[in-house]
Amino acid sequence: MMYFLHRLSEHVGGFNVFFYVTFRAVAAAITAFLISLLFGNFVIRVLTALKLGQPIRQAAEVHRLAELHGGKQGTPTMGGVLIMGAVFISSLLWARPDNRFVWLALFAMLYLGALGFADDYLKVTKKNPSGVSGRIKLLFQFVLAGIITAVFLTSPLLEVQARELFVPFIKSPVVANMSWFTFFFFALVIVGSSNAVNLTDGLDGLAIGCTVTVAFDYALLSYVAGNFRIAEYLAVPFYPFTAELTVVCAALVGAGLGFLWYNCHPARVFMGDTGSLAIGGLIGVVAICCKQELLLVVVGGVFVIEAVSVILQVLSFKLTGKRIFAMSPLHHHFELAGWKENTVIVRFWIVSGIFALLGLATLKLR
Repeated sequence: MMYFLHRLSEHVGGFNVFFYVTFRAVAAAITAFLISLLFGNFVIRVLTALKLGQPIRQAAEVHRLAELHGGKQGTPTMGGVLIMGAVFISSLLWARPDNRFVWLALFAMLYLGALGFADDYLKVTKKNPSGVSGRIKLLFQFVLAGIITAVFLTSPLLEVQARELFVPFIKSPVVANMSWFTFFFFALVIVGSSNAVNLTDGLDGLAIGCTVTVAFDYALLSYVAGNFRIAEYLAVPFYPFTAELTVVCAALVGAGLGFLWYNCHPARVFMGDTGSLAIGGLIGVVAICCKQELLLVVVGGVFVIEAVSVILQVLSFKLTGKRIFAMSPLHHHFELAGWKENTVIVRFWIVSGIFALLGLATLKLR
């Protein structure tokens, strides 16, 4: 579509507006939102017809939690295909096709989406509660990290960018050349972000609502990093390829809002691992491309807290035999403490919005 608009602008005045990243980002968000909204019912009907319903853990494991969520048994899952489809189509329509970062981000989304789809498929159709084993998931996530690292390090234009490590609040890179550690750092970002979103996806609309705030922040961060004047003014590293990721992130915002239409409580569809792993991987790769990897800890604060709650729970139980929380991830702890599901969801959204604002505030504190 961008090629068509380029040719059209040579003959018809006024079409140059389509070459502004900000205009195309808004168009991508609206397009993705409409795709999610218009095809949502169709996707739900197909998933229902295929009997791809969400299994609920047995009451013997957590009796109270099973009581709270028992009514969700059979709700269609794998709804992440709707999110991925909306983001992919919208990005193809509005992002520049010659930008390598766009394809890198979309590849990561589809790659991890396929992994999540296999996980959901085993859980639902094969009645395998564990789905794809944790080790296999990690293996595929590390393979993705290796591919991303190879793309950066084999390109003369991207090699220096990949090796630098920036810390929020500091103008210059704290490490100018991470050398071989680059792969492990990228793996940490990708594995951490994809699994953190996956752990957060436990209540109606919780993960996708937090995704919208994080994606909106990274749309702005990508635009800043890809605009020389703004990047220079804010003392942010400038990378010319990064601006187009604004379109991809905006598409994720629109797709997320459209999916939330059907995923809000009481949810008619769940994203499943198909959506959560894909979203987390996409955000992680965008953070790498605009060199704001560590800022993801702040912007995605809710995702981080959810993941840390699981880690602390496991370590505490293994070391002391006692649990810190009534249940992890943290959103289940508050449910068991007496908070209603909607209360937990909205309060976590509020916290996610605060974290997003804090992340943007770091741009002026350098």
